[in-house]
Amino acid sequence: MKILVTGGAGFIGSHLVEALLARGDDVVILDSFNDFYDPAIKRQNIAAIERAAGGAMGEGPVSLVEGDIRDQDLVSGLFDEGNFDAVVHLAAMAGVRPSLEDPLHYQDVNVRGTIILLEELRKRPETRFVFASSSSVYGGNKEVPFREAADVHNPVSPYAATKRAGELLAYTHHHLYGIPTTCLRFFTVFGPRQRPEMAIHKFVRMTLNGESLPFFGDGTTRRDYTYVDDIVDGVVRSIDRCEGYEIYNLGESQTTSLAELVDLIGTACGKAPVLDRQPMQPGDVVITFADVAKAREKLGYDPHTTVAEGLERFVAWYRKEMEPQSSATS
Repeated sequence: MKILVTGGAGFIGSHLVEALLARGDDVVILDSFNDFYDPAIKRQNIAAIERAAGGAMGEGPVSLVEGDIRDQDLVSGLFDEGNFDAVVHLAAMAGVRPSLEDPLHYQDVNVRGTIILLEELRKRPETRFVFASSSSVYGGNKEVPFREAADVHNPVSPYAATKRAGELLAYTHHHLYGIPTTCLRFFTVFGPRQRPEMAIHKFVRMTLNGESLPFFGDGTTRRDYTYVDDIVDGVVRSIDRCEGYEIYNLGESQTTSLAELVDLIGTACGKAPVLDRQPMQPGDVVITFADVAKAREKLGYDPHTTVAEGLERFVAWYRKEMEPQSSATS
């Protein structure tokens, strides 16, 4: 298959590209390398993809286009030349808390950018569309575990609202033009290459550096932490089984409290974390918890990496890849 991966230089995207290449797909990466976090980190991810592919971008089955999903001319030209079998749309402004500060930018990238892609797919309704949504669409839903059929009309952050809007727009285009569409609600993905502002990456870095961790609330909030390899397996399966319009939860289907997570990070780091206790933040939810029965049945999705196992792998990666850089710049 020939697959366009938007946001393919990012955390989940770079792992997905490697998995697709490993099974023999041709991949085109579209990424803007914006400064939401250090673009050099994405360059490192691209270098890792090149090593996995055995050659520079454009010399083999993988190529890179640097550009923005909101650039209609660029996107149109890319589709005209690409003849893609599938599009995996990961590119987005991410994060609940930053979206509170700049909701207009989140709407512009996450909603308008998605519409631009969908309008190109409108001309090519046989192309499969896999959209990266988020567990944040469930908002403060009290009924757990979260099921895809739950009422999600009450998002509690601009980020969550843009992701739900993406699902709805994808449904509209499927309904009108027949585009085979799958929306994937990711649950707190972590692992090597995780963005540096995300909790696990930040907590590991600060623990190893002896800094105080920002600890929001009383530690009882719970998250369904999902290791990146399990997520990528679910994404690949959804590409192959994309038909009609479907929404799937991709999570580990178990929860870990913030207090438990910090203890596990301390164990993985071999160093006790120091806590800076702060109040709950606007937009945060009490729990995320995925019911993955639908994904198990229809995709064959089978997550199996525990949080403790994933943290051990993450800390090993961090010590190898990130600590030397920190030492060099300090």
